[in-house]
Amino acid sequence: MTPRSSLTIVLAAGEGTRMRSAAPKVLHPVAGQSLLAHVLAAAPGGAGAALAVVIGPDHAAVEQEIKRLRPDAQTFVQRERLGTAHAVQAARDAIARGADDLLVAFGDTPLISAATFERLRGALKKGAALAVVGFRAADPTGYGRLLVEGGRLVGIREHADASAEERAITLCNAGVMAFDGRRALEIIEKIGNANSKREYYLVDAVAIVRELGLEAVVIETSEDEVRGINTKAQLAEAEQVMQTRLRKAALDAGVTMIAPETVYLAADTTFGCDVTIEPFVVIGPGVSIGDGAVIHSFSHIVQASIGRNASVGPYARLRPGTSLGEGAKIGNFVETKAATLEAGVKVNHLSYIGDAHIGAGANIGAGTITCNYDGFGKHRTEIGEGAFVGTNSSLVAPVKIGNGAYIGSGSVITRDVPDDALAVERGQQTIREGGAKRIREIKTRGKKPKTS
Repeated sequence: MTPRSSLTIVLAAGEGTRMRSAAPKVLHPVAGQSLLAHVLAAAPGGAGAALAVVIGPDHAAVEQEIKRLRPDAQTFVQRERLGTAHAVQAARDAIARGADDLLVAFGDTPLISAATFERLRGALKKGAALAVVGFRAADPTGYGRLLVEGGRLVGIREHADASAEERAITLCNAGVMAFDGRRALEIIEKIGNANSKREYYLVDAVAIVRELGLEAVVIETSEDEVRGINTKAQLAEAEQVMQTRLRKAALDAGVTMIAPETVYLAADTTFGCDVTIEPFVVIGPGVSIGDGAVIHSFSHIVQASIGRNASVGPYARLRPGTSLGEGAKIGNFVETKAATLEAGVKVNHLSYIGDAHIGAGANIGAGTITCNYDGFGKHRTEIGEGAFVGTNSSLVAPVKIGNGAYIGSGSVITRDVPDDALAVERGQQTIREGGAKRIREIKTRGKKPKTS
């Protein structure tokens, strides 16, 4: 059987003036992703699923976000804001192409789930011409009430127009709807603007469906799922709900969190088995954490890959482009950026590693800095396998430290160091071939080597 086709229209044209921000409302973040990104992720995808987003004029940033997230999506511009039905009609060309199911959602409802969209489609499959998402409001003041008789939706009454009896109803309109795609244009084009604001409202679709002798139903979900974001306070509330969801999902997947309420996750964080996260950790977008890894307290991680059995923190900052190999250790007050640390690398204290590659088993002493920026451009540092970099060393990029090389404490390295060489700066840089091997031999016998 051929699967039902769908068109999801996401309304994202609002300016969000109550957000008190220059950024379009739908680009504000929750759990490291824009409000719009969450909605687009929940919308149906794959074969037979089309997506259209209605944006406002001069919203180039919103259009860029759409292209980044869903290159298959079409964008339409609503140049005048004359109500929700008017916004949907901005995507008339997409609707006219025909789809079995037409879904209408809002770009500022980041908590909506793919399951709710599927439930809406299920109602259409059973013969409804219109399915409306409803929720039981703790305080229904200001919401449109859903009037249901015999399990069928017979009307939506706005709060201002509701009788005392109707205001006692707690089942409220979330605004998210689904139409039988074969009748969608017919229904939407019948919506008029005979109201005080002279605008076109989707809620009027219920009365039109009834007039046509068709069926309208309600799909009920939680109030949290259909939270719309209009203010920074509501944005913070949505963040709290999302974090609770993400923490629960992580715990259910086997992640150990000692104080989960203090841990902040991104929507796309992935975990391996037996991961431990200590209190007060912030994980931003683009982070994967391998089996057995431990993230110690007060660490901040963004766009980084953490390998099996690696250890991070406490008080570590992993910036974008960081990759830790199996068993690597990043200690307290260490910062990394655009750096690959292979298996078993140790950077335990007070160091900055940026634009670098460190070979397996290397040890980076406290206070070491890769000097990657010369005021004009960024340069890379290459450190070989098994190398030892002493404390308070500055590696001035571009520079290569060879396999097994030994850098004495307090050195400033400005030229490449060969494999197994000793480099020590004492007023002037000296490099001795084979020096590192000799140091290791002497240390093995318990004697203190001479370094210059």
